[in-house]
Amino acid sequence: MKYSLKINSVKTVDELEGSWNNNDLTELLKIFGYSEADTVKQNELKDFLLMAITDFEPREAAALMLQYKLSEMLNEGQIDNLSQEMLREKVSENYSDIYIHKYLFAINQLLYKAYNGKFPCSKAVVAEFEMKPELEDETELTKELALKTLRVGLSESNLINRLFKEQLDGNVPFPEAEGILWKLKHKGNFQYEMVTSEKWLGKEDFENMEYECEVTAFEEEAEEE
Repeated sequence: MKYSLKINSVKTVDELEGSWNNNDLTELLKIFGYSEADTVKQNELKDFLLMAITDFEPREAAALMLQYKLSEMLNEGQIDNLSQEMLREKVSENYSDIYIHKYLFAINQLLYKAYNGKFPCSKAVVAEFEMKPELEDETELTKELALKTLRVGLSESNLINRLFKEQLDGNVPFPEAEGILWKLKHKGNFQYEMVTSEKWLGKEDFENMEYECEVTAFEEEAEEE
């Protein structure tokens, strides 16, 4: 599959809009002991929550948020360990399960703001790009295909290139793409927005901002064999 790609912008942020909806904020307010959460105006929910969080010890607050967001993915022991680790390291970059990194980032961003920096400040990267297939009826862009195309413009020292060469070359499956890219949004007319961790990608990693390339999906290679 052949594509032309142009990177329009790359920016680093410490907060992602939409990580928490109003229902999340209301439920968390109740968890943190604010009994009148249902009466709080929507535009004030986050401020009230940040204040309510600080009534708890940082580790206890982290455990409550992990329980709310990840109780179906983590057991009690994992949540207890993570609540400690969050105070000293960027778990949204370092935790062994990359598929929950985006959730750990969302939790970290609230705790970091509530406690004025007691928690490490994790960063995310938002990139906007134009990606056109050679054929207009080409396969829908997936996270896997996006990363395989983007890697062409990245330096060889980039972490994605170093850790996932076989996957990027199409020699083996690439399920990790789902954990690396937290979001891939089609904005119409071949315009896309992607979100990932600063761990994986930064503006300095791009050696080429506009290029053409050809990528191979693992499924296609398997069929040829």
